[in-house]
Amino acid sequence: MQVLITIVSLGVFCLLAEIFNLRKLLVPVTVIGLLGVLGISLNLWSIDSSIDTNYLNMMATTKFSSAFSSLFIVLTIFILLMSDDFYKDIPTKFSDFIAIKIFLLAGAVAMVSFTNLAMFFLGIEVLSISLYILAASRRLDIKSNEAGMKYFLMGSFASGIILFGICLVYGATGYFNLEEIYALSEGVGMPVWFPIGVTLIVIGMLFKIAAAPFHFWAPDVYEGSPALTTAVMSTLAKVVAMATLYKLLSGMTVALGYKVELLIVIISILSMTIGNIMALRQKNVKRMLAFSGISHAGFMLMSLLTLSTAASTLLYYTAAYALAGIAAFAVIIMVTKNKENENIENFNGIGKTNPLMAAILTASLLSMAGIPIFSGFFAKFMLFSDTVKAGFLIVVIAGVINSIISVGYYFKLILAMYTKESNEEKVAIPFAYTIVAIVAIVLNIVIGIYPSLLTDLLQ
Repeated sequence: MQVLITIVSLGVFCLLAEIFNLRKLLVPVTVIGLLGVLGISLNLWSIDSSIDTNYLNMMATTKFSSAFSSLFIVLTIFILLMSDDFYKDIPTKFSDFIAIKIFLLAGAVAMVSFTNLAMFFLGIEVLSISLYILAASRRLDIKSNEAGMKYFLMGSFASGIILFGICLVYGATGYFNLEEIYALSEGVGMPVWFPIGVTLIVIGMLFKIAAAPFHFWAPDVYEGSPALTTAVMSTLAKVVAMATLYKLLSGMTVALGYKVELLIVIISILSMTIGNIMALRQKNVKRMLAFSGISHAGFMLMSLLTLSTAASTLLYYTAAYALAGIAAFAVIIMVTKNKENENIENFNGIGKTNPLMAAILTASLLSMAGIPIFSGFFAKFMLFSDTVKAGFLIVVIAGVINSIISVGYYFKLILAMYTKESNEEKVAIPFAYTIVAIVAIVLNIVIGIYPSLLTDLLQ
């Protein structure tokens, strides 16, 4: 709760800073504040997980919530560092956008710390509404307006489905509290609407993750949204939704049964296959990364097949994916900043005009593809190992095949950077983008070389 209160306080400060004309201090103060919050979160992680601090049965501090909250805070710091330059053309709205991102983080923390379904839904709505606003934040851009409206409509349906599921679960158990629901789910004679309710909640969360067949919104919304908002959706929002779904189902291993496992297997394979095959056909980098994200959602869903042991693997995979995504988007935003679109031809020749940025983008894409020495390789290796041990060899085979397919579209962008000529002169790179890109990819490599830095957090 200390983490959540501090984050919300930072958000309120951002709103007040505009009134007192402290706009120039916004990013430095919020980043320093979030570093302090990160320290609080890591300190709470160091407390033994059996000593939970429970707040009226709404939230609990555990190693799981502290570890994922720390990851969310790091990702938000990267996003805020890029915000200063990204929003400089609309200074009057700057504090609003920073505040929205801070409140989005508050929703994310609530989503991994909840012990009550009411807090779970509140966290989802805080995060979702923030993203709806950010997606449509370019008022004079018709693509941004379309993205915001499409995301709002589809997201509202998903939230309604989740809420209906929560109502059915409450009707079946008489509780919103997770511990009571988990205990009752292990018994016999549960009403038929309990599994229906859980299924509806899972369907709503699969929309938030953009897993097939609930992925149709993602390419259009990613393409139409401002690039920095796309970065938030692709990294922070996806990781939050996956961690929340894992937390929600982790106490229902007995109740889920083989039918739910079969459903997860099908959705995982569908997501990986559809995402990768469709990504091969894309010319727009943001659409390509949208389908890449759908594929990665399929990989992440493998963790639901080993709920009792996969928490550390999921943390590692989401960190590896998100860090690579942040580094990639730092370069993409810089390259396409004054362009009409984000097509691959805009990246032609930057291996010569800007070798550092090209190298960072290449490393990010190789990590997403699962190439050593990057953490993306070790994340997939751990995920595959856990899944094979659980007896789901078919999913691992599909994962290996799809990892090979993904190399095709990642290398399409890499080859454009190094084998084609650029018609443009070298442009100045904002310092913040350079720092974010370098630090993110270095962290990606470090956790690839020393995976125990993350995997030991939830042992």
